[in-house]
Amino acid sequence: MNVALLDDYQNVAMQMADWSSLAPRATVTAFADHLDDVDALAERLQPFDVVVLMRERTRVPRVLLERLPNLKLLITAAMWNASVDIDAATELGIQVCGTDDLPTPAAEMALGLMLALARAIPQEERAIRAGRWQTTLGVGLHGKTLGVIGLGNLGRQMAGYGRVLGMNVLAWSQNLSNDAAAASGAQRVDLDVLLAESDVISIHLKLSERTRDLLGARELALMKPTAYLVNTARGPIIDENALIEVLAEKRIGGAALDVFNVEPMRVDHPLLKLENVVLAPHVGYVTEENYQLIYGGAHEDIVAFLDGKPVRPLNTLS
Repeated sequence: MNVALLDDYQNVAMQMADWSSLAPRATVTAFADHLDDVDALAERLQPFDVVVLMRERTRVPRVLLERLPNLKLLITAAMWNASVDIDAATELGIQVCGTDDLPTPAAEMALGLMLALARAIPQEERAIRAGRWQTTLGVGLHGKTLGVIGLGNLGRQMAGYGRVLGMNVLAWSQNLSNDAAAASGAQRVDLDVLLAESDVISIHLKLSERTRDLLGARELALMKPTAYLVNTARGPIIDENALIEVLAEKRIGGAALDVFNVEPMRVDHPLLKLENVVLAPHVGYVTEENYQLIYGGAHEDIVAFLDGKPVRPLNTLS
Protein backbone atom coordinates (compact mmCIF):
# COMPACT_ATOMS: atom_id res chain seq x y z
CA MET A 1 0.00 0.00 0.00
CA ASN A 2 1.12 3.55 -0.70
CA VAL A 3 0.81 5.99 2.21
CA ALA A 4 0.85 9.80 1.90
CA LEU A 5 1.59 12.09 4.84
CA LEU A 6 0.24 15.54 3.96
CA ASP A 7 1.30 19.04 5.02
CA ASP A 8 4.52 18.08 6.77
CA TYR A 9 5.41 21.76 7.12
CA GLN A 10 8.48 21.18 9.32
CA ASN A 11 9.80 18.15 7.39
CA VAL A 12 9.69 16.03 10.54
CA ALA A 13 6.90 13.50 9.91
CA MET A 14 9.26 10.72 8.84
CA GLN A 15 11.09 11.04 12.18
CA MET A 16 7.98 10.93 14.36
CA ALA A 17 7.11 7.23 13.92
CA ASP A 18 8.81 3.99 12.89
CA TRP A 19 7.51 4.04 9.34
CA SER A 20 10.20 1.63 8.13
CA SER A 21 8.54 -1.14 10.15
CA LEU A 22 5.61 -1.03 7.69
CA ALA A 23 7.80 -2.52 4.95
CA PRO A 24 7.15 -4.47 2.83
CA ARG A 25 3.41 -4.04 3.45
CA ALA A 26 3.43 -0.28 2.85
CA THR A 27 5.64 2.53 1.63
CA VAL A 28 5.38 6.05 3.04
CA THR A 29 5.84 9.41 1.31
CA ALA A 30 5.72 12.75 3.13
CA PHE A 31 4.78 16.03 1.42
CA ALA A 32 5.99 19.29 2.98
CA ASP A 33 4.16 21.66 0.62
CA HIS A 34 0.50 22.55 0.97
CA LEU A 35 -1.99 22.12 -1.86
CA ASP A 36 -5.53 23.45 -1.66
CA ASP A 37 -6.57 23.11 -5.30
CA VAL A 38 -8.79 20.07 -5.77
CA ASP A 39 -7.35 19.24 -9.19
CA ALA A 40 -3.79 19.38 -7.91
CA LEU A 41 -4.67 17.31 -4.85
CA ALA A 42 -6.49 14.70 -6.91
CA GLU A 43 -3.51 14.35 -9.21
CA ARG A 44 -1.05 14.02 -6.33
CA LEU A 45 -3.10 11.61 -4.25
CA GLN A 46 -4.42 9.38 -7.03
CA PRO A 47 -1.77 6.65 -6.50
CA PHE A 48 -2.21 6.45 -2.72
CA ASP A 49 -4.18 3.88 -0.74
CA VAL A 50 -3.77 5.70 2.59
CA VAL A 51 -3.75 9.45 3.29
CA VAL A 52 -2.73 10.86 6.66
CA LEU A 53 -3.96 14.38 7.47
CA MET A 54 -2.35 16.68 10.00
CA ARG A 55 -5.43 18.20 11.60
CA GLU A 56 -7.47 20.44 9.27
CA ARG A 57 -4.65 21.75 7.10
CA THR A 58 -6.10 20.13 3.97
CA ARG A 59 -9.82 20.04 3.20
CA VAL A 60 -11.16 16.69 2.00
CA PRO A 61 -14.61 17.29 0.49
CA ARG A 62 -16.71 14.83 -1.46
CA VAL A 63 -15.53 16.23 -4.80
CA LEU A 64 -11.96 15.23 -3.92
CA LEU A 65 -12.81 11.83 -2.45
CA GLU A 66 -14.75 10.91 -5.59
CA ARG A 67 -11.55 11.39 -7.60
CA LEU A 68 -9.45 9.06 -5.45
CA PRO A 69 -10.51 5.53 -6.48
CA ASN A 70 -7.48 3.92 -4.81
CA LEU A 71 -8.09 5.49 -1.40
CA LYS A 72 -8.99 2.91 1.23
CA LEU A 73 -7.98 4.54 4.52
CA LEU A 74 -8.09 8.19 5.56
CA ILE A 75 -6.45 9.09 8.88
CA THR A 76 -6.82 12.39 10.66
CA ALA A 77 -4.86 13.67 13.61
CA ALA A 78 -7.16 13.65 16.67
CA MET A 79 -10.65 12.22 16.82
CA TRP A 80 -12.55 14.82 14.81
CA ASN A 81 -11.96 16.84 11.66
CA ALA A 82 -14.50 19.32 10.34
CA SER A 83 -12.62 19.51 7.02
CA VAL A 84 -13.36 15.88 6.09
CA ASP A 85 -16.65 14.82 4.51
CA ILE A 86 -17.00 11.65 6.54
CA ASP A 87 -20.44 10.86 5.11
CA ALA A 88 -19.00 10.89 1.59
CA ALA A 89 -16.07 8.74 2.69
CA THR A 90 -18.49 6.20 4.15
CA GLU A 91 -20.59 6.10 0.97
CA LEU A 92 -17.43 5.55 -1.06
CA GLY A 93 -16.23 2.74 1.17
CA ILE A 94 -13.29 4.65 2.65
CA GLN A 95 -12.40 3.88 6.26
CA VAL A 96 -11.75 7.00 8.35
CA CYS A 97 -9.73 6.70 11.56
CA GLY A 98 -8.37 9.16 14.08
CA THR A 99 -5.53 9.30 16.56
CA ASP A 100 -4.98 10.34 20.13
CA ASP A 101 -3.60 13.81 20.77
CA LEU A 102 -2.48 15.76 23.81
CA PRO A 103 -5.02 18.03 25.55
CA THR A 104 -2.52 20.61 26.82
CA PRO A 105 -0.40 22.27 24.08
CA ALA A 106 -3.07 24.62 22.70
CA ALA A 107 -3.94 26.03 26.13
CA GLU A 108 -0.23 26.51 26.84
CA MET A 109 0.02 28.43 23.56
CA ALA A 110 -2.90 30.66 24.55
CA LEU A 111 -1.16 31.45 27.83
CA GLY A 112 2.06 32.28 25.99
CA LEU A 113 0.25 34.57 23.55
CA MET A 114 -1.54 36.35 26.39
CA LEU A 115 1.77 37.04 28.13
CA ALA A 116 3.41 38.09 24.86
CA LEU A 117 0.64 40.62 24.26
CA ALA A 118 0.58 42.03 27.78
CA ARG A 119 4.34 42.45 28.02
CA ALA A 120 5.02 43.27 24.33
CA ILE A 121 7.59 40.48 24.20
CA PRO A 122 7.81 40.21 20.37
CA GLN A 123 8.21 43.98 20.00
CA GLU A 124 10.94 44.13 22.65
CA GLU A 125 12.74 41.15 21.10
CA ARG A 126 12.79 42.87 17.71
CA ALA A 127 13.88 46.15 19.29
CA ILE A 128 16.84 44.69 21.15
CA ARG A 129 18.08 43.00 17.99
CA ALA A 130 17.92 46.42 16.31
CA GLY A 131 20.00 48.02 19.07
CA ARG A 132 17.14 49.65 20.99
CA TRP A 133 16.52 49.20 24.73
CA GLN A 134 13.15 49.21 26.56
CA THR A 135 10.79 50.60 23.97
CA THR A 136 7.38 49.65 25.40
CA LEU A 137 5.45 49.77 28.64
CA GLY A 138 3.94 46.40 29.52
CA VAL A 139 0.71 45.66 31.36
CA GLY A 140 0.48 43.39 34.40
CA LEU A 141 -2.18 40.69 34.50
CA HIS A 142 -2.59 40.25 38.25
CA GLY A 143 -5.96 41.65 39.28
CA LYS A 144 -7.16 41.94 35.69
CA THR A 145 -10.16 40.06 34.26
CA LEU A 146 -9.77 37.12 31.89
CA GLY A 147 -12.78 36.25 29.76
CA VAL A 148 -12.83 32.66 28.50
CA ILE A 149 -15.15 31.96 25.59
CA GLY A 150 -15.76 28.22 25.59
CA LEU A 151 -15.20 26.40 28.88
CA GLY A 152 -14.44 22.93 27.59
CA ASN A 153 -11.18 21.12 28.26
CA LEU A 154 -8.95 23.84 26.80
CA GLY A 155 -11.02 26.66 28.25
CA ARG A 156 -10.85 25.14 31.72
CA GLN A 157 -7.06 24.95 31.44
CA MET A 158 -6.92 28.59 30.41
CA ALA A 159 -9.18 29.56 33.30
CA GLY A 160 -6.75 27.77 35.61
CA TYR A 161 -3.80 29.69 34.20
CA GLY A 162 -5.72 32.91 34.77
CA ARG A 163 -6.34 32.04 38.40
CA VAL A 164 -2.65 31.20 38.92
CA LEU A 165 -1.83 34.68 37.61
CA GLY A 166 -4.27 36.22 40.08
CA MET A 167 -6.87 37.12 37.47
CA ASN A 168 -10.62 37.26 37.90
CA VAL A 169 -12.12 34.77 35.41
CA LEU A 170 -15.38 35.19 33.50
CA ALA A 171 -16.69 32.49 31.19
CA TRP A 172 -19.34 32.02 28.52
CA SER A 173 -20.43 29.32 26.18
CA GLN A 174 -23.88 28.61 24.86
CA ASN A 175 -24.77 25.79 27.23
CA LEU A 176 -22.56 26.70 30.18
CA SER A 177 -24.19 26.48 33.61
CA ASN A 178 -23.37 28.54 36.66
CA ASP A 179 -22.25 25.40 38.51
CA ALA A 180 -19.94 24.24 35.72
CA ALA A 181 -18.33 27.66 35.53
CA ALA A 182 -17.89 27.81 39.30
CA ALA A 183 -16.27 24.35 39.27
CA SER A 184 -13.56 25.84 37.05
CA GLY A 185 -13.12 28.89 39.24
CA ALA A 186 -14.99 31.14 36.83
CA GLN A 187 -18.17 33.19 36.87
CA ARG A 188 -20.66 32.53 34.09
CA VAL A 189 -21.87 35.71 32.40
CA ASP A 190 -23.58 36.61 29.15
CA LEU A 191 -21.29 37.03 26.17
CA ASP A 192 -21.85 40.77 25.93
CA VAL A 193 -20.92 41.19 29.60
CA LEU A 194 -17.77 39.12 29.14
CA LEU A 195 -16.72 41.23 26.14
CA ALA A 196 -17.37 44.51 27.97
CA GLU A 197 -15.69 43.63 31.27
CA SER A 198 -12.68 41.51 30.29
CA ASP A 199 -9.12 42.81 29.98
CA VAL A 200 -8.08 39.71 28.06
CA ILE A 201 -10.45 37.49 26.05
CA SER A 202 -9.35 34.00 25.03
CA ILE A 203 -11.36 31.85 22.60
CA HIS A 204 -11.64 28.08 23.07
CA LEU A 205 -14.54 26.95 20.88
CA LYS A 206 -14.85 24.52 18.00
CA LEU A 207 -15.79 26.05 14.66
CA SER A 208 -19.37 25.32 13.63
CA GLU A 209 -22.21 27.14 11.96
CA ARG A 210 -23.17 28.28 15.45
CA THR A 211 -19.78 29.80 16.21
CA ARG A 212 -18.74 31.13 12.78
CA ASP A 213 -18.44 34.95 12.97
CA LEU A 214 -19.44 34.79 16.63
CA LEU A 215 -17.41 37.93 17.21
CA GLY A 216 -18.35 40.47 14.58
CA ALA A 217 -18.23 44.25 14.44
CA ARG A 218 -20.95 44.65 17.09
CA GLU A 219 -19.26 42.31 19.54
CA LEU A 220 -15.77 43.71 19.03
CA ALA A 221 -17.15 47.21 19.66
CA LEU A 222 -18.12 46.09 23.17
CA MET A 223 -14.50 45.43 24.16
CA LYS A 224 -12.51 47.88 26.27
CA PRO A 225 -10.12 50.06 24.24
CA THR A 226 -7.29 48.51 26.29
CA ALA A 227 -8.46 44.89 26.02
CA TYR A 228 -6.58 42.09 24.31
CA LEU A 229 -8.06 39.28 22.20
CA VAL A 230 -6.39 35.84 21.96
CA ASN A 231 -7.51 33.23 19.42
CA THR A 232 -5.99 29.77 19.32
CA ALA A 233 -9.24 28.07 18.26
CA ARG A 234 -10.25 28.73 14.64
CA GLY A 235 -9.94 31.91 12.58
CA PRO A 236 -13.51 32.17 11.27
CA ILE A 237 -14.93 32.39 14.79
CA ILE A 238 -13.97 36.08 14.51
CA ASP A 239 -15.06 38.24 11.58
CA GLU A 240 -11.56 38.83 10.24
CA ASN A 241 -12.37 42.06 8.40
CA ALA A 242 -14.03 43.53 11.48
CA LEU A 243 -11.03 42.54 13.59
CA ILE A 244 -8.58 44.14 11.18
CA GLU A 245 -10.61 47.34 11.29
CA VAL A 246 -10.68 47.64 15.10
CA LEU A 247 -6.97 46.81 15.31
CA ALA A 248 -6.01 49.30 12.59
CA GLU A 249 -8.03 52.00 14.33
CA LYS A 250 -6.66 50.91 17.73
CA ARG A 251 -10.11 50.52 19.20
CA ILE A 252 -8.81 47.56 21.24
CA GLY A 253 -5.41 47.08 22.82
CA GLY A 254 -4.30 44.29 20.49
CA ALA A 255 -4.75 40.69 19.42
CA ALA A 256 -2.70 37.51 19.45
CA LEU A 257 -3.70 35.07 16.73
CA ASP A 258 -2.57 31.51 16.02
CA VAL A 259 -5.38 30.80 13.54
CA PHE A 260 -6.68 32.51 10.41
CA ASN A 261 -9.45 32.26 7.83
CA VAL A 262 -7.06 30.93 5.19
CA GLU A 263 -3.96 28.96 6.13
CA PRO A 264 -1.12 29.23 5.40
CA MET A 265 -1.50 33.00 5.62
CA ARG A 266 -0.80 34.87 2.40
CA VAL A 267 2.30 37.08 2.41
CA ASP A 268 0.32 40.27 1.76
CA HIS A 269 -2.25 39.75 4.50
CA PRO A 270 -3.34 43.05 6.15
CA LEU A 271 -2.63 41.68 9.63
CA LEU A 272 1.07 41.56 8.81
CA LYS A 273 1.13 45.36 8.56
CA LEU A 274 -0.26 45.97 12.05
CA GLU A 275 1.95 46.62 15.08
CA ASN A 276 -0.59 45.73 17.77
CA VAL A 277 -0.80 42.04 16.88
CA VAL A 278 1.19 38.94 17.79
CA LEU A 279 0.99 36.30 15.06
CA ALA A 280 1.83 32.60 15.10
CA PRO A 281 1.41 30.07 12.24
CA HIS A 282 -1.16 27.75 13.88
CA VAL A 283 1.34 26.03 16.14
CA GLY A 284 -0.87 25.72 19.21
CA TYR A 285 -0.87 21.92 18.94
CA VAL A 286 2.58 21.65 17.33
CA THR A 287 4.90 20.11 19.89
CA GLU A 288 7.30 17.22 19.53
CA GLU A 289 5.36 15.18 22.08
CA ASN A 290 2.07 15.73 20.27
CA TYR A 291 3.53 14.91 16.86
CA GLN A 292 4.98 11.67 18.22
CA LEU A 293 1.59 10.74 19.63
CA ILE A 294 -0.29 11.67 16.44
CA TYR A 295 2.05 10.08 13.91
CA GLY A 296 2.53 7.09 16.18
CA GLY A 297 -1.23 6.71 16.25
CA ALA A 298 -1.40 6.97 12.45
CA HIS A 299 1.19 4.17 12.26
CA GLU A 300 -0.99 2.05 14.56
CA ASP A 301 -4.06 2.82 12.43
CA ILE A 302 -2.30 1.62 9.30
CA VAL A 303 -1.09 -1.62 10.89
CA ALA A 304 -4.53 -2.33 12.33
CA PHE A 305 -6.21 -1.66 8.97
CA LEU A 306 -3.78 -3.98 7.19
CA ASP A 307 -4.62 -6.62 9.78
CA GLY A 308 -8.32 -6.14 9.10
CA LYS A 309 -9.08 -4.68 12.55
CA PRO A 310 -9.37 -0.86 12.28
CA VAL A 311 -8.79 1.09 15.48
CA ARG A 312 -10.17 4.51 16.45
CA PRO A 313 -12.72 4.46 13.59
CA LEU A 314 -14.65 7.64 12.85
CA ASN A 315 -17.09 5.89 10.52
CA THR A 316 -18.61 2.45 10.09
CA LEU A 317 -18.49 0.69 6.76
CA SER A 318 -21.19 -1.80 5.83
